[in-house]
Amino acid sequence: MRARARGALTACARGFAVSWLALVSITLSVLTILSISFISLGIGVFTTPPLIRAVRAHANRRRLLAAAWSDVRIQLPYRPLPADRRSGVTGQVELCTFLLKDPATWRDLLWLQVDMTAGYAIALLAFVFMPYGLEGFVLAAGVWQPIVDAGGTYWYAFLPIDSLGTALLAVPVGVGFIALGSVLSPVLLRGHFLLARSFLDPTPHMALEQRVLRLTETRHDAVDTSAAELRRIERDLHDGAQARLVAMGMSLGTVEALIEKDPARARELLAAARTNSAEALAELRDLVRGIHPPVLAERGLGDAVRALALRMAVPVEVDVDLTGRPDEPVESAAYFAVSEVLTNAAKHAGASRMWLDIHHQDGMLRVTVTDDGRGGAQITPDGGLSGVERRLGTFDGVLAVSSPPGGPTMVTMEIPCVLSAPDTAG
Repeated sequence: MRARARGALTACARGFAVSWLALVSITLSVLTILSISFISLGIGVFTTPPLIRAVRAHANRRRLLAAAWSDVRIQLPYRPLPADRRSGVTGQVELCTFLLKDPATWRDLLWLQVDMTAGYAIALLAFVFMPYGLEGFVLAAGVWQPIVDAGGTYWYAFLPIDSLGTALLAVPVGVGFIALGSVLSPVLLRGHFLLARSFLDPTPHMALEQRVLRLTETRHDAVDTSAAELRRIERDLHDGAQARLVAMGMSLGTVEALIEKDPARARELLAAARTNSAEALAELRDLVRGIHPPVLAERGLGDAVRALALRMAVPVEVDVDLTGRPDEPVESAAYFAVSEVLTNAAKHAGASRMWLDIHHQDGMLRVTVTDDGRGGAQITPDGGLSGVERRLGTFDGVLAVSSPPGGPTMVTMEIPCVLSAPDTAG
């Protein structure tokens, strides 16, 4: 009961706070519409882009409030800004044109009209019931007398107050409004955010467009990653095992010439050839392990990451809860992503301990790597985490990093997949 009352009071206060944001919607709506109308005069070309950015920031703020206050998730529908924009007036015209061609811009403007009317009314209703209920107690406490003396009968809801008796009746009416507010305030607040989602969420067509763009981008990333991996394998073979095998062949040729003339020297060369063959075999094994670790193929992702954790310089606590195995490509991507994140944390985070959690829920393989290091980790274009993000993007996966200065750092990875039947042989 106490938790429910606290939740109702919180929803009431949040409804009041959200209702004031209608003033921001009104201001941005007027300024943006005026700016767009001034494009023909040339002024709007310079004022429209910053105003659209302000509208998007306002809408994004509402998305955050919807998720935090009512667990209503509103996706981002905006097209990514072109990276090769020109500078000067030409670039400003191109930017303005691009923003106005984005359907999400016009949906945002439509949402502003709804937010300052229906959205405002719903948010205000989420607030008014409880304060209006408290008014009944205030009237019964004696405030009714000067009000009635000044203007005759005072109507409190449906109750005409003109005496002490009717003022006392305002108490149960106020209790009723408070009880009604405790039920309706959370519902109305959620309704406000659901109304916003109907305008701010991407339409099916926009979502499909985003999906196509993402698949195109991840396809290019997958091709680039495969080419880079092939070059790495060729380089490792050329610089490592191939060089040792060539040296071993030359040593055996020399042994053949010396076996009768200088048996002792021939034995030394045979020993060196045997050493080279062992080192070449070890390098080939390492190369194969880098392509697809045998423990991953034989035992699955859980045992593979446990073996990986044992090789880390920093202690890693592993918790794996999987009822089956993902598809082999997803399993391999998850393994190498975990390997990259753990390696980065061990090298750069200054951590004394790391935690790895892997589980499958709601059709998603979720991997979380946490360390107690110094924090400050970011996804930079040329950094290791960027490579992990591209690897996951091939499978429509996502990566999120939370790393405030001073730590801790939490890297979360999600890959949509299904699990096969449990491997009872393992």
